[in-house]
Amino acid sequence: MKIYPIETGNFKLDGGAMFGVVPKVLWQRTNPADSNNLIDMSLRTMLIEDGNRLILIDTGVGNKQSDKFFSYYYMFGDFSLDASLAKHGFHRDDITDIFLTHLHFDHCGGSIQWNKNHTGYEPAFKNAKFWSNKNHWKWATEPNPREKASFLKENINPIEASGQLNFLDIPSGNFATDTVLGFDILFADGHTEKQMIPHIQYKGKTIVFVADLLPTVGHIPLPYVMGYDTRPLLTMDEKSKFLNEAANNNYFLFFEHDATNELCTVKQTEKGIRLDKTYKFSEVFN
Repeated sequence: MKIYPIETGNFKLDGGAMFGVVPKVLWQRTNPADSNNLIDMSLRTMLIEDGNRLILIDTGVGNKQSDKFFSYYYMFGDFSLDASLAKHGFHRDDITDIFLTHLHFDHCGGSIQWNKNHTGYEPAFKNAKFWSNKNHWKWATEPNPREKASFLKENINPIEASGQLNFLDIPSGNFATDTVLGFDILFADGHTEKQMIPHIQYKGKTIVFVADLLPTVGHIPLPYVMGYDTRPLLTMDEKSKFLNEAANNNYFLFFEHDATNELCTVKQTEKGIRLDKTYKFSEVFN
């Protein structure tokens, strides 16, 4: 098995929305804001090469949305999905599986593209199976008013129409082991219904793709919860359980949205779980 960080782009979001009720004077220590109160965010995905399978975890925001849409999110930088894949010798047509942690636009938008005539949409990965779960799919296709702006029909419906959609089973205990994709999955409900958090065994260590359970290192303290979360108190409970397990088992946390830090470990302190060390992926897994 080989794992590659795949940088698909960068964008900006409102710092207050990203930290909910936490005052700016506190969160800006780790996530400094610009003059518009926006903080830098990454769209970092992960590619797993495992035998004949090439599994891409999340696909970034994509490029099919309108200029007006992108103007809300201040895309910046030179990263792209295709360039990142090519850096490691791959093309999107090589991808066998797309694992979507959840269906918010910044996690699945790159899954679908315009067709050649610009008259409709098609999968951006023509040879891949797309993986979600039934509970989250229903949640996303029948969205509540709070999340409706994040669940875009043009990102979701074409996946089902393509015939490439597959569902993973949800265990009663919300932790699936030995899945068909070769890694364990934690199902978390605080941010959105049945977000899927992969736990991957790699070179004798556990890497967790934390997605929106833990957007940045600045979100490690329990009260630091996004305003976007549908069930913030549940997020705090899920974070507490997960971070204690991560500290006790020396998990390496892989960040999708932290523009500065690719990986970190956490530790137990008198004040609760706190950041231990940050790393570039290549520093730990070369």
